[in-house]
Amino acid sequence: MGEKLLMKGNEVIAEAAIRAGCRHYFGYPITPQTEIAHYFAKKMPEVGGTFIQAESEIAAINMVYGAAGAGARVMTSSSSPGISLKQEGISYASGAELPAVIVNIVRCGPGLGGILPAQCDYFQAVKGGGHGDYKMVVLAPCSVQELYELTVEAFNIADKYRILAMIMGDGILGQMMETVEFRDKEEIYEADKSSWATVGTRMERDHNVITSIYIDPEVLERHNQKLQAKYRLIEENEVRCEVYNCEDADVIVAAFGTVARIVKNVIKMAAKEGIKVGLIRPITLWPFPVKVFEKYAEVPKAFLSVELNAGQMVEDVRLSVNGKRPVYFHGRMGGMIPTQQEILDKIKEILK
Repeated sequence: MGEKLLMKGNEVIAEAAIRAGCRHYFGYPITPQTEIAHYFAKKMPEVGGTFIQAESEIAAINMVYGAAGAGARVMTSSSSPGISLKQEGISYASGAELPAVIVNIVRCGPGLGGILPAQCDYFQAVKGGGHGDYKMVVLAPCSVQELYELTVEAFNIADKYRILAMIMGDGILGQMMETVEFRDKEEIYEADKSSWATVGTRMERDHNVITSIYIDPEVLERHNQKLQAKYRLIEENEVRCEVYNCEDADVIVAAFGTVARIVKNVIKMAAKEGIKVGLIRPITLWPFPVKVFEKYAEVPKAFLSVELNAGQMVEDVRLSVNGKRPVYFHGRMGGMIPTQQEILDKIKEILK
């Protein structure tokens, strides 16, 4: 590793993208992620890159479509309502198999909501917020260090599979400052994009065409089958998950992002009272770590999913556990954060 700095989460995302070779950023300001755009506005001219504050979120995602289609490493970022506006472009880019990175620093909803942290965009991110049978790889960091590492990884995954990769954090991660240790050099996946991107033909081959429209139903079905085969490959190869203290646990908690940090303190509190609590932290929300939950499905008396929403990831936990143990839920909304004590109280209630 190289230099160690104290930085704000949003700024680390932008710095990581630059280090990963991103030279094109298109976005529109919305709290609590605006510092990402601020950082790019300052730094992109210094590295010979392009920063454009688009006239809208819709314009920004279509600029991403164009740059990705030309083979560039490109990124956009927003917060929940802005990501909603990008959904048509996300679906189009997915249909055209364009690699790019999208950042969602989630805020409360529904509607305009508020700028405080939430995890209420889980369904939108992992189930497909736009139209059609498509998937994005969704990475959920829980620290500023992971914001850096997973942003670099997101670009590599996107290029490796020609897929959109999303970094999904929340207002706490975006705004908090922590030390981050940068590598001296990043490992960059070098994809050969000449076979599909609009990189110029030099009159030596047929034109590459970027499209997501297939009028013939048989052709469109084959295209969809190709996409689904790719998604199965990603499910086999790209699952990331942290398993903590799960052996012989009385209760295993499922949590991601900021909430997982709170749960680790709950584990310490519970241990003092003779209760063994484990944590399964999905780092990829899609592909979801189904096999990890299957492995531990019969270890605890029950599972508890703790989230900053009304109950979203809990559905995937239940599907993974498949009835082998009861799965409970504890959530807070509107920007409210669960306390360590209330999570511990819920665990005790489950164990009664």
